[in-house]
Amino acid sequence: MKNKNAAAVAMILTAAAGWGFIGLFTRPLTAAGLTALQETFVRSVVVVVCMGLYLLARDRRMFRIEWRDAWIFLGTGLVSIVFFNVCYFTTIELTTLAAASVLLYTAPCFVMLMSAAFFKEKITVRKLAALALAFGGCVLVSGVAGGGITPMGLLTGVGAGFGYATYSIFGKVALKKYHAFTLIFYTFVVSTVCLAPFAHAGAAASVLLDGGGRTLAPALGLGLVSTFMPYICYTTGLEHVEAGKASVLAFFEPLVATVTGIVAFHERLTVLSAAGIGLIFAAIVLLNVPARGEKTGGV
Repeated sequence: MKNKNAAAVAMILTAAAGWGFIGLFTRPLTAAGLTALQETFVRSVVVVVCMGLYLLARDRRMFRIEWRDAWIFLGTGLVSIVFFNVCYFTTIELTTLAAASVLLYTAPCFVMLMSAAFFKEKITVRKLAALALAFGGCVLVSGVAGGGITPMGLLTGVGAGFGYATYSIFGKVALKKYHAFTLIFYTFVVSTVCLAPFAHAGAAASVLLDGGGRTLAPALGLGLVSTFMPYICYTTGLEHVEAGKASVLAFFEPLVATVTGIVAFHERLTVLSAAGIGLIFAAIVLLNVPARGEKTGGV
């Protein structure tokens, strides 16, 4: 049990790292002319194709789902991917990127509340302390220090946090009956179908093909490194880690994103950013180092 818990934590941290690398791929795609919605569509298509081919080769029975469970996959596809992305991109337009990232990480609050209501997960002092440390770290890393957030920006930002949180909840339900790969495949099938009418797929394809390796390479990186791999790792980790704990561990994402910006794009590391990284790291350690006399695995 101890080894499974440790492996699951490692999977979730790996997923967060993959999401944190997203700027490496979105920046060249944005520079080439793709919109944020088109980039989300590209991510979804790559995941559907890769996971579909994998399931065909490994076990076609993983394609099978019961129609009465369709609501789960509609939930992850529509709410956890489409609704989340629409709210998040709208927040970016209405506020700053820093403010949007902070509002997005209201997600663990929603996860903890919903997990307590639906799965009877305990809201412990340690979880709350780790959440406070991680959220404070995210505020410092982002560089936002109050102000500049409109009421509508606040609403869409919290909406993004809620949408982001629902994947952990729907995922926990789905994993009781279906393989993680089945969940991921149908999640992105739904999101691809829903995004297609609004993403101007033909125009996006033209941009990718005209750019050759300059656009195709980051598109594949976005789909594989920052979407396909992270969702596999996070969903697999959810099988052995409480949803509330997993959502706090995902705060590793802004830490990785900040370090990536410093290393790859020569962004400046401020004292506040460094302090924020320290707080996020402290939150991760707090969740995973058992107190004296405490059994490993129960947080």
